Amino acid sequence: MSDRWVGRVALVTGASAGIGAAIAKKFAQLGLKVVGCARNIDKIKAIGDELQKFKASGSVHAIKCDVTQEKEILSMFKEIKEKYGGVDVCVNNAGVNHTTSIIDGKTEDWKHIYEVNVLALSVCTREAVKSMRERNVDDGHIIHINSFLGHKVTSRSASHVYSASKYAVTALTEGVRQELREIKSHIRVTSISPGLVKTEFAYRAYGQEAGQKFYETLSGLQADDIVDAVVYALQAPPHVQVHDILIRPVEQEL
Repeated sequence: MSDRWVGRVALVTGASAGIGAAIAKKFAQLGLKVVGCARNIDKIKAIGDELQKFKASGSVHAIKCDVTQEKEILSMFKEIKEKYGGVDVCVNNAGVNHTTSIIDGKTEDWKHIYEVNVLALSVCTREAVKSMRERNVDDGHIIHINSFLGHKVTSRSASHVYSASKYAVTALTEGVRQELREIKSHIRVTSISPGLVKTEFAYRAYGQEAGQKFYETLSGLQADDIVDAVVYALQAPPHVQVHDILIRPVEQEL
């Protein structure tokens, strides 16, 4: 990791488990000051305590935040500004899915998917860029944890609304890139699009039994595989924008 990131502040949403927790831990090991947010911050605090115990060069700090509530996001950014100066790296990792379809799904499930996967990501991106520009940070980085479903619609109806939300992330990534370019900013934006990753995600979305069957279909990726892609994008030279990385298990068909 380039020394230019040592001591810098990184916000990771959905940092209590899975990919988000793995990113937070790795960033701290590389010397960044990480702010992890989630609705339940006990696990984030535990990560911070563990890293402190082993004297990691960076640190992990927890802020409780429900990203479906804009006022909580704004409050979080205010706290980060007051305590740590501002955000230099923003990893929009928080994501959710429900067992729902387009033709007979529940509106409340759709709303929750779009609130977390699209609106929260957009608000955090806006506020992170605002934080960077206020401090004349011209080398900041926005990283979206997208999905291969943001590039491909499968026949599985339970993934269709989720896929739509991730297609939005694909479009937002390009939109942000163009807007930053228009203002002659060197802030970079990257989309990381994983295939099947074995985390808590499927259990939360489909339940324990269905989630287990889902993960047994093939040998999936591990959270650390995605972390490696995130670090690759972040450590690329300042003039290089890694725009989108699609990473899937070898056994995955789509």
